[in-house]
Amino acid sequence: MPEPVEPPRGVERHRGRRGPEGSRVAPPTGVLCCGLVGRLIVIEGLDGAGKRTLADKLTAAFAEHGARVGTRAFPRYGESVTADLVHDGLHGRLGGLGESVYGMAVLYALDRQGADLRADLAAYDVLLLDRYVASNAAYGAARLHESADGEFVRWVKSIEIDRFELPVPHAQLLLRVSATLAAERSAHREHVDARARDRWESDTELQIRVGDVYDGLAAANWLSPWHVVDGSTAVDVSSLSAALLA
Repeated sequence: MPEPVEPPRGVERHRGRRGPEGSRVAPPTGVLCCGLVGRLIVIEGLDGAGKRTLADKLTAAFAEHGARVGTRAFPRYGESVTADLVHDGLHGRLGGLGESVYGMAVLYALDRQGADLRADLAAYDVLLLDRYVASNAAYGAARLHESADGEFVRWVKSIEIDRFELPVPHAQLLLRVSATLAAERSAHREHVDARARDRWESDTELQIRVGDVYDGLAAANWLSPWHVVDGSTAVDVSSLSAALLA
């Protein structure tokens, strides 16, 4: 019997549900398995929208369907040098580079480029990401006061998808909440986790503009199909997971 494949570094592995006598329950129709390329599903939204909570619930739901699930969150703080530079920039410790919209965007892109997502996709039926390329597009465009169909969004695609050849998502979820609710949740998390919010998280006006860009990206189905989820109420995770695996 072949040895089980270890998950790539930085990826959390979640096994599918087991049937009688330990047999693995077959994934629903549409889930790719057996060493083939899996589905890349992304959760996007404002800081404080509840992306991590939704990711945990979806991971459990996918596994219950029998899918092998890997998860990642970007930026990869503590794992990637470029991600740690992003952290410094968000907290005002990179001087002019941190103020540069394009400079910060390149750091975000390099963090993803170094993650080897194609290896992750070869190892799992579903790879679930907390933030991806659309985050770079939304935040950078908002900082420049541009819309979803502006030059910056096109530039992000040219760097991350065209030049770095990062995989295009199978589906993207926009966990939509108001900037006010996101700020309340972010402030609560700051208190509970004893972690200072960064400059972008604490800038409510920026978060409002980011939300507008996200709405535009979702409406245009930028890169791939988008599903807009109301993050202000309880999410029907069972129905959502089934739709994503259909």
